Order: sequence, then C-alpha cells, then structure tokens
Amino acid sequence: MTMASYRRDRHPLLVHLPFGLVMALVAVAASRIWLYHWRQGAALIGGALLVAAVLRVVLSDEQAGLLAIRSRGVDMLSYAGLGALILFVALTISGGPFG
Repeated sequence: MTMASYRRDRHPLLVHLPFGLVMALVAVAASRIWLYHWRQGAALIGGALLVAAVLRVVLSDEQAGLLAIRSRGVDMLSYAGLGALILFVALTISGGPFG
C-alpha cells in the first residue's frame, strides 16, 4: 500500500480527532468557568494544552491535523509552556475551589 492510497483510505474526519479532543476539554473548562469555578476551568485549559503538546509529539504532521501549526518542536514547546504556565497560575492563586 503506497502512502497516497493510505491517505485516500483514511476517513477525512480522523485528521480532526486530536484537535476535537483538545477542544472538547476546552468546552468542559468553559462550562466550569461559566458556573463560577474559574480555577477549575483554568486548570482544565492548562491540561488541555498539555494534552495538545503530547499529541503533537506522538502524532505525525498529517495525523495531528489542526494541532500542527509550526514545526513539531515549536508547537510542543508552545503548547507545553503555555499549558504549564496556566496550570501553575490556576493552582497557586489562593482561595477558590482548590484551596
């Protein structure tokens, strides 16, 4: 099986599955923020970005779909850095549902 026939045989929506997973996590986070649990929502957004970083590392450019914006290294560092920063801020601010 050649690479061109492999791409034609794949379902076109499977390419968007990793991005859909990350966006589903962000939707859950948005609902938590909407319900005034902003720290939990922010932590979920940070987690979603960390999931995006892991998916970007383990999937090829074609499989990553909309998660592939720049080179793999730049994408991974951007997603992981921003996710870790958001998670750090969400977990260290005093008060709220986490403490």
